[in-house]
Amino acid sequence: MEHARCATTETSVQNDPEAAQWLRRAHEKTYRWPLDFSGFTAELVCNDNGVISTGQVSIRSIKEVDVHFDMPEGKEGVQKWVREQIAMMTAHRVSRSFEEGDGRFSITFAEADQHPFGRQLHIHGDGLGSHYRIKDDRIQQIDRDMGRMRFTINIEEATQMSDGRLLTTQYVVFYFSPDNHLVKVDSVSDHPIEVKGIALPCHRRVILTEDGKAVVRVLQFKNHQLS
Repeated sequence: MEHARCATTETSVQNDPEAAQWLRRAHEKTYRWPLDFSGFTAELVCNDNGVISTGQVSIRSIKEVDVHFDMPEGKEGVQKWVREQIAMMTAHRVSRSFEEGDGRFSITFAEADQHPFGRQLHIHGDGLGSHYRIKDDRIQQIDRDMGRMRFTINIEEATQMSDGRLLTTQYVVFYFSPDNHLVKVDSVSDHPIEVKGIALPCHRRVILTEDGKAVVRVLQFKNHQLS
């Protein structure tokens, strides 16, 4: 669940090597696509609260994600949501070294406590005021501040892939306004499929709130073809 590249900020905080090592171990145990992974194509089915649409997806890199959908008129917002979901899944799965990600920043421990999700670490200079909680070499909770929105991700389940690394399969995102009011909640469940030893997205269900209603959206990926 590491974030993609963002604007960094200057910081005078010194890196704590032990805290950085904690995060490095969690990074190394997190599943990502191989460095030489050249992408895949798949058919897509979107079930938006009972309204079915079909399409195709082609992923070659974090900057080359193509999604084509036959959406009913008035569902442009859903089409945008689908693109955002797939772009986010791609960003979380592309190969990235620790030094290319959070290892670029100063990392320190917060004051020790007995939180169920483990010890908290601060990421200094990433422009997002990020905090992680780590337990058993796994990131269990992520906090970020986007300015106009703050969010907390609680990671509930992870699946061990064939190479032994862990892929997050269930998490909940709480979004807060700048004055700390809860704005919305997204509950996400993922089921991957391994194709020639590579874990690809197969089924994503998101339960979210929209226009005062609970909405269930399901994305299904079918007939995967490696590029």
